[in-house]
Amino acid sequence: MKGVKGEVAVSTVDLLLTSGNGPAECRIALMALVGIIEAHGRREGCSVEAALGHAPDRHGAKSAVLSIEGQGAAALARQYCGTIKFVFKSPVRPGHKRQNWFVGVSEVDLTAPAATSLDAADVRFETLRAGGPGGQHQNTTDSAVRATHLPTGIVVTARNERSQHRNKAIALGRLAAMLRVLAVREAETSKAEMFMANKSLERGNEVRVFRL
Repeated sequence: MKGVKGEVAVSTVDLLLTSGNGPAECRIALMALVGIIEAHGRREGCSVEAALGHAPDRHGAKSAVLSIEGQGAAALARQYCGTIKFVFKSPVRPGHKRQNWFVGVSEVDLTAPAATSLDAADVRFETLRAGGPGGQHQNTTDSAVRATHLPTGIVVTARNERSQHRNKAIALGRLAAMLRVLAVREAETSKAEMFMANKSLERGNEVRVFRL
């Protein structure tokens, strides 16, 4: 799709990855899926930025948001929405019989206004050249903005607009929305709810299967 003066318009799709309340092996599977989607994005000429949920342990995070940007972002994301099944022997519990582990993937909207307010002192902004997905026709001025939430280390980049001011506003909005999505996902209120969330992953018809 072409934009002004032949520039290639790119799209951004955000995916929420969750291991539900699964065991450590599901967090390992989630981190493996992050790497798989990042590699797939590179092959398709898309950029993929990952924001991990709160306080990941040595096995990984319970949830993550992936921002996929590029001409093929939507098509790439569709290939992963649903339940992803991983098959591998547990590296955490040697001899454990279970070998199937599940990760849920769904598209989330980070464009809606977020109620979360950010302290300006908690956000570091950097400007960079707006190259990336889109190739030679994309805007190459120093209008892209990278926003880093210092308390969590979550990073988002906005580069689609020609205005640096506009990209800064978009990055800040996406950062606030991403923090909200991750906080809501991880603020489980009861063990019963977490159990049912994990069971719903297992009962789903997996859209893809990976063997590690």
